[in-house]
Amino acid sequence: MKKPLFFDDQAHIAEQFTIVEDHTSQLAALAFHKVNAYKLSLQNHAYCMSRAELHNLLKSTLFNYVHPCTVLQMVSYFDDSSDN
Repeated sequence: MKKPLFFDDQAHIAEQFTIVEDHTSQLAALAFHKVNAYKLSLQNHAYCMSRAELHNLLKSTLFNYVHPCTVLQMVSYFDDSSDN
């Protein structure tokens, strides 16, 4: 059986989009549960982690977003001139 001369990239792109979408929705659900756990700890409900531990967890995992422009600036991307 001969292979086609061109490849259908639509299936590959759709699969990658589905993987990224699933990953994003799982991360959003995880963030939602972390925030709810922290809210419950503020109301003095019995919890397996202390309020300080949950605060540190939120701070280290949810509030560590860095804008892409900041990363490019840190690696001196904008200092070099482009020869386009």
